[in-house]
Amino acid sequence: MLARLLFILLTLAILRPTASAQPLPGTPGTLPGESGIRQGRFIGVMVGTAAFYTITLILLKKQWYKKKQPFHTFNDNAEWLQMDKVGHMATAYCMSRGGYELMRWSGVDERASILTGGLLALLFQTTLEVYDGHAEGWGFSKGDMVANVAGTALFMGQQFGTGQQVVSMKYGFRKTIYPPFRPNLLGKTTGQQMLKDYNGQQYWLSVNLASVLPVGPSFPRWLNLDLGYSGSGMTGGHENPPMVDADGKPIKFERFRQFFLSPDVDLSRINQPDPLQPLPWQRFVGTVQFFKIAAPSLEYNRVNKLRFHPLLLPKE
Repeated sequence: MLARLLFILLTLAILRPTASAQPLPGTPGTLPGESGIRQGRFIGVMVGTAAFYTITLILLKKQWYKKKQPFHTFNDNAEWLQMDKVGHMATAYCMSRGGYELMRWSGVDERASILTGGLLALLFQTTLEVYDGHAEGWGFSKGDMVANVAGTALFMGQQFGTGQQVVSMKYGFRKTIYPPFRPNLLGKTTGQQMLKDYNGQQYWLSVNLASVLPVGPSFPRWLNLDLGYSGSGMTGGHENPPMVDADGKPIKFERFRQFFLSPDVDLSRINQPDPLQPLPWQRFVGTVQFFKIAAPSLEYNRVNKLRFHPLLLPKE
């Protein structure tokens, strides 16, 4: 029902007359070579989006939200060294950008594409939070919703204000030593650990240097500088539960935050003639490049102090 309503509302909003609409300052009104909505692409995107939304929620309801309770809230703001909140922000950002690019590819104008991308991301994330509000062991998290809105605002604010993504969000992952101690919580397989093991996740703010520094035309527009955040030593949300090894000796892990600095490559800006007029293939490269490319990095944390990593982050 929600998917059908979303489809109808977005279709009516996007297909409304736009003859008097003006492009945003500094942003293209339509893509090069496009003259309005591409009907086939647009219908495909809308049907695919509604199908993805519906199927995903059905699967989650069957596999994740089996036991339903009365709606309740849950304060998890202090859990996992706030890694969960940064993850919500990054996910909302990526979904907003992906929805926007699909709309632009369909020929939808700039304003409608920005709004549609943001609304789709918030709808999906909010639905999951409502599900959490009825789930045993979880609850509706106001902190999660703030993070969802922040991620969407990061995308929409930049796109409305500058017509490009000067700062983007990316995700990184490495396997850690912690899941075997609590596999049901941190994941048994690599795929589960990518979602559940916050020790192995990193989230990056990727800044395009040519967009923020007074550089000349010969400066590589694809060069980014990334600021990363992660946590380590976590086998529980608020604190680590008591654990012992095979000999009955206590096992203790120290929880600490990690901060990273690393160069990066924005593949969508390679050979890009104009940052406000990306080629069609470049739009999707920027969206799918959600994973941080491996590169040398500097790390600082209060336990190990300053460390240099030649390429991949070490397993901890």
